[in-house]
Amino acid sequence: MRRRNRWTLVLLAFGGLVTLAFGLAIAGYSYVNYRYETAPDPSATQTVVFDVPRGSGLSSIADRLETDGLIGNATLFKLVTRMRGNAANFKAGEFALTPGSSMAKIYDDLANGRAILYPFTVPEGATSAQVVRALDRLETLKDDDPSVPPEGSLLPETYLTPRGMAQSALLAQMASAQDDLLDELWDARAPDLPFGTREEAIILASVIEKETGIGMERDKIAGLFINRLRRGMKLQSDPTIIYGITGGDPIRRRIRQSEIDRVTDWNTYQIAGLPRTPICNPGEAAIRAVLNPAETDALYFVADGTGGHAFARTLAEHNRNVARWRQIQRERGLR
Repeated sequence: MRRRNRWTLVLLAFGGLVTLAFGLAIAGYSYVNYRYETAPDPSATQTVVFDVPRGSGLSSIADRLETDGLIGNATLFKLVTRMRGNAANFKAGEFALTPGSSMAKIYDDLANGRAILYPFTVPEGATSAQVVRALDRLETLKDDDPSVPPEGSLLPETYLTPRGMAQSALLAQMASAQDDLLDELWDARAPDLPFGTREEAIILASVIEKETGIGMERDKIAGLFINRLRRGMKLQSDPTIIYGITGGDPIRRRIRQSEIDRVTDWNTYQIAGLPRTPICNPGEAAIRAVLNPAETDALYFVADGTGGHAFARTLAEHNRNVARWRQIQRERGLR
């Protein structure tokens, strides 16, 4: 009987200890979660930029958060993050964090929030070499020394990039964007165009892109060049001369007769048909114009002094337009 009472007391004591331990565990867990979930300063609104380099682990992120005053206890942050199975969910990039937020909010911003993105605009008509040089001036991108992509393979538009993105990755995104656009437009192209491949379409679009910056003219210039190709006429496009001389960089002067007479793979005054390669990266509007050109009987065009062009059906009409343009150039002191 005495032994039974002793075991009863032992069991009661053990049960009490288990209950106490369980209660303490619940209390500790509740306290830890309270600390993790509670914002020290809910009224805070000002944000700071916090950078998470690619490959950063939980420990380094938590320690830096504490050092920067964004969380109060790195150990507690790491403990709860691991307990919840979230240690591998952090993304690389820059994030706008609010000091005074709860650790839970800080975690959510880093794991599920949108990284700060920086815009990079590729202007219509830029060459691939010019695009790569522009990337070198972006401090937010990782310079992994990419090779210059093939001319005409990039789609000019504005791209949003996180800090640390590799230059080569952004170039690949530009090339993919052009592929996607051609996939969308190719099957809906006009019938009986005097070219049969996407590459040829981009070549002609690049010439049109460099001939005019006026959107309403692209379709008409496309139709004009289509007319010339169908008749076996040379395109006689000045930008193709320049590309053969400089690779697409401007020469900032009038083209010399010796340069017009020089035979290159791009000089359409000297070669029939299309240049060997694109002469720039054409934008979406120029690509659309090539695939669905305007109906026109024009075969010639020249600058008209207003930023646009004068179009002509006959060589005689064109020569009169050229004479007017030469007079405008003389009056403006252009050489």
